This record gives sequence, C-alpha cells and structure tokens, in this order.
Amino acid sequence: MTASKGLAIVAAFLVVLVAWPRSGFTDKSQSASVQTEEKVYLGFDRNEYPGDAALPVLRKLFSFSGYWLTPPPNTSQNTWVGKRKALQEQGFGFLLLARGRPASTIQSDANEKGLADARETARNAEQEGFGLGAAIFLDVEEGGRLPPQFHAYLRSWVDELRRHRFRPGVYCSGMPANDGNGRKILTSDDIRSNIGQRDIAYWVVNDSCPPSRGCTSVGLLGPTKSNVDYAVVWQFVRSPRSKETALECPGYAKDENCYAALASRPRRGQFVQSFRTSPTVMSCICLWM
Repeated sequence: MTASKGLAIVAAFLVVLVAWPRSGFTDKSQSASVQTEEKVYLGFDRNEYPGDAALPVLRKLFSFSGYWLTPPPNTSQNTWVGKRKALQEQGFGFLLLARGRPASTIQSDANEKGLADARETARNAEQEGFGLGAAIFLDVEEGGRLPPQFHAYLRSWVDELRRHRFRPGVYCSGMPANDGNGRKILTSDDIRSNIGQRDIAYWVVNDSCPPSRGCTSVGLLGPTKSNVDYAVVWQFVRSPRSKETALECPGYAKDENCYAALASRPRRGQFVQSFRTSPTVMSCICLWM
C-alpha cells in the first residue's frame, strides 16, 4: 500500500446486484444484504488486509468490504482473521469469500473435499462472528468448462454449507472462453448448468469494454449488465490491465494499473483494481439495496 495521493491502492472493481430476499443475508454489519430495491454502493475486496489505519480513509469511498474466511489463492496465511470488529466499527458491510480447490487436485475424493472445505468455511465464519444466513462465495479461479469432478466438489460444498445454514455462492468468470470447434462458454453458465436445482449466488468477472466502462466509479452499472443476467456481483476491472480482455478500456494509469485515490477530492482515473491472485489485490463492489 502506498501513501501518495491520499491513499492509492491497486484493486479491482465489482458491482453487486441485490436480488436475494432480505432473509437470505444478515444485516449490513454482517454481510452484503441482497434485496430488490435499486441503489448502488461501492465496496472493496483485497487478498491482504489493508491495515486498521487505512479503514477510515477507505470508508470515505467504500461501503462494503470483501472478507476472506480462508487463506486467499496462492497464499498460506489469512490476514483478515480477527478484523471483522475493526471493519464493523467503521460501518463496513461484508462479502464473504472462501478459497476453492484447483480442479487438478480433485479426483474421486470430490465429495469428501467439498464436505471438508464447506465445514472449514462454516466454522471460520462462525468464529469470525458472522451470523447464520450470511452469503459465502467460493473462489473459482479456473475458467472455461470445468471437469466433472470439480462440479461434484462444488455441489458437495454447496450442500454442506447450506446444512450449516449459510447461503452458498461462487466467484467465477463471466467472460466467454473457447470450448472447441469455434464455440464459446461462460464458466458461470457451466456451473449453473451443473449445479442442479441448488440456489446459489454468482459473483462474476468481466472486465472487457463493453460491458465494463473501465477504470472508473462513475456511471456504475448493475451486475445484470455484465452480460450474465443472473449475476449478483460483477467485477468489472482488473489491475494491472488485462491485455487480452481490457486493452480498449479507458481510465488506466500509464503503468497499466487502475488506482484508487482516496483523498478528499479524487481525480478521474484514480479509482481501483487488481486481480485476486496478487497479495495486494482489492476489488470494488457496488451494491444495489
């Protein structure tokens, strides 16, 4: 984290559509509450906890924070443990995240691993003080069509998490990926077609322009504008800029990053982004309430 320009943090923008009934989520002090009225709120999520001193400044722009219940991808430690109270005291709401396993590590033990990971996630959520009914999103980093064993793992995770009285969701790609013979597929569609009748929430990433408007918090669009009409969360910026998907997107700095300048008068183009694989990643969230 740097201290220039007030507080500049590399991060990623998301928008959240609130579409679940109020009873499906805890209140704002617990997790993002999904409702049906339309009002946009901005938030952030980050692999590494930004530090207590940064929270008052972050709160000037952001209403919600992502919150890891497990170590984020490619890390062995979770720096968010025990930080709920500090965030809550500043008035932040939460979107809860748990790391999913790579598909290559799942074989015939898919059900057992899904059960184990869901139980760990539920236990950690309770230990961190999040109430029953809170939504928890499983982080699925792989894109395209997922193998059958991963779908078995995900179904097991969803069912077990629901047995612990939490609401399951997934973070996944909402961008077209090659599926052979000139066909394209969305990871979110692949998950949706294999999850059966289970009711889960979809947090999708799509940073191509359009539908994204690039590195800006002006004129925020709801998640259904992500080209995934059932999404409840939309990550629409990554940092550094993805040259494969966001080359034409405006608002990025010369170093290809999208910065959040959280001073009293942020300048255009100084808002947020970054992908969750970096230890300094943050995502911005817009919540409809």
